[in-house]
Amino acid sequence: MPNRRDFLLSAGAAALAGALRAQAQTASASGHWPPYRSTLSIDGESVVKLLVEDLDSSAAAKELVAVRASGLGATLLQVAPAGPYALSDDGFEDTKSRIARCKKAIAAHEEAFLLVGDAADLARARRAHRLGVILRFQDSTPLGADLDRIALFRELGVRVIQLTHNGRNLVGDGLLEPGNAGLSNFGHAVVEELNARKLVVDLAHGSQRTIKEGIEASKAPVLISHAGCRALADLPRNVGDDELRAMAARGGAIGIIFWPYLRTDRQPMAIDVIAHIEHAIKVCGEDHVGLGTDGYLAPIERTPEFEKQNREIIAETVAEGFFGKDLGGNFARVMGEVWD
Repeated sequence: MPNRRDFLLSAGAAALAGALRAQAQTASASGHWPPYRSTLSIDGESVVKLLVEDLDSSAAAKELVAVRASGLGATLLQVAPAGPYALSDDGFEDTKSRIARCKKAIAAHEEAFLLVGDAADLARARRAHRLGVILRFQDSTPLGADLDRIALFRELGVRVIQLTHNGRNLVGDGLLEPGNAGLSNFGHAVVEELNARKLVVDLAHGSQRTIKEGIEASKAPVLISHAGCRALADLPRNVGDDELRAMAARGGAIGIIFWPYLRTDRQPMAIDVIAHIEHAIKVCGEDHVGLGTDGYLAPIERTPEFEKQNREIIAETVAEGFFGKDLGGNFARVMGEVWD
């Protein structure tokens, strides 16, 4: 049974991400934009169900087709639980189990996937037309209060750690915290240790102050793996121009998301993704902008039941305040600078 966050991930992005992926696949197949196949395109956040769920043979086969057709060079893939549960010993053990399961699935389909450990692996995946899989956390809570776990998780294959999800954790405040307290003392220590162990710091989902202080604290370039531009839609999930400039000045990159908070007045369309990309490039420069769809890689079937659930859950999320009233190679550059 999928949890609420998993459903939101598919529901909020399904129509927009599916349409754009279909357009990209059609353009690539028909030769309308030949550079796509030779571009190292990385999704800052997407889900490959085959790597994180048990699928029957038919569903697995369909997803493998989608992986091939997408033309993606790599994706950041969440392999850790989020929220207070992850602070417990059960959460710690669950994280290790998720990582092991994902690595086992990658090995079972090595013709389609390649586990990425460094920049050379990204290049190897592109040459082999395999999807590079970059293991990442979307919340630092699996670290608990133990900095030594950073080295442990790096040894297990994790290469990117997002500091916060929506709420507050030991590291700092997420976007839904009204106090906007920024990084804690422990948070500063986590950033320092991530730098020392050559893991990428990801500031997506952070409060405005957490993003600002995370950029300042990191000695290496950071990612804001999946977000929008607050100048175009003044919502908690988006990032302000000051933070975008600071991130770019230190060599980082933002991935523009395919979610409803690209607009405040109506359903976002593909043109809104383009508008956020163009704004980010204007503020940051083209070397600091990528894509972070935060959607499933394979298409979602838009049944009447799915659309009904979609409307209900999006309405609930709005009420909670979550939504409020040549780009190829940029992620690879940031990760390569940190990992090497």
